[in-house]
Amino acid sequence: MASGPRATIPTTGAAKLQSIFVPRFVTHGGKSKELLKLTQFIGGIVLCGGRSSRMGQPKLSLPFGSETMLLRVVRILAEVVSPIVVVAAHNQELPELPCKTHVVRDEHEYLGPLAGIERGLSVLRDLGAQAAYVSSCDVPLLRPTFIAEIIRRLKSHELAVPREGEFHHPLAGVYRTSLVERVHSLVAQERLRPLFLIQESDSVEIPVDELRGVDPELQSLRNVNRPEDYAAVLQLAGLA
Repeated sequence: MASGPRATIPTTGAAKLQSIFVPRFVTHGGKSKELLKLTQFIGGIVLCGGRSSRMGQPKLSLPFGSETMLLRVVRILAEVVSPIVVVAAHNQELPELPCKTHVVRDEHEYLGPLAGIERGLSVLRDLGAQAAYVSSCDVPLLRPTFIAEIIRRLKSHELAVPREGEFHHPLAGVYRTSLVERVHSLVAQERLRPLFLIQESDSVEIPVDELRGVDPELQSLRNVNRPEDYAAVLQLAGLA
């Protein structure tokens, strides 16, 4: 496990968030210019403090090729945003992570994702980030282009989240770090469903079919809860 130094990100003279996007990816030294610009403003949060009760073992440590599940998600997210904050349970053992990853612990265990989002947003706000893409640790088929598209949809809103019918995907959304106090208030009131934050914020809800241009099968939204889910994503990735 590595947590790395918490260096402040320079923000003086930074452009407004919505001005940093370009209309298409242009490769430059192995990474697109758009993605390079995104890293100046947007951080990432990976939540891994759940019980993994349906899997029967910690999902974050499941092997996925030469990586663990958690390391894979952190690596993919780091292709688009920086810094990355991993929010883990208090005594949870973590696999080795890149040295620049910031590891923090849930202040209250097993309160669900909203409490983890609060913890991660607080750290990233202190680091100077304006917003964060939030992910679970069990989406190994996550695509960088999917992450960038959700960020692009944020524009001047407080929150951007995919929506599938009446169901939202809060762990594939982008949240302003300025939401920390509102999230804290919801957690203190034990209103722990992310839907409450979505409803009480200036939120843009993205129909999932609009995301198929960057992820035709919406594999970025495919999480792993049970052993059969794990077997399925391994097969999809050619690792079975």
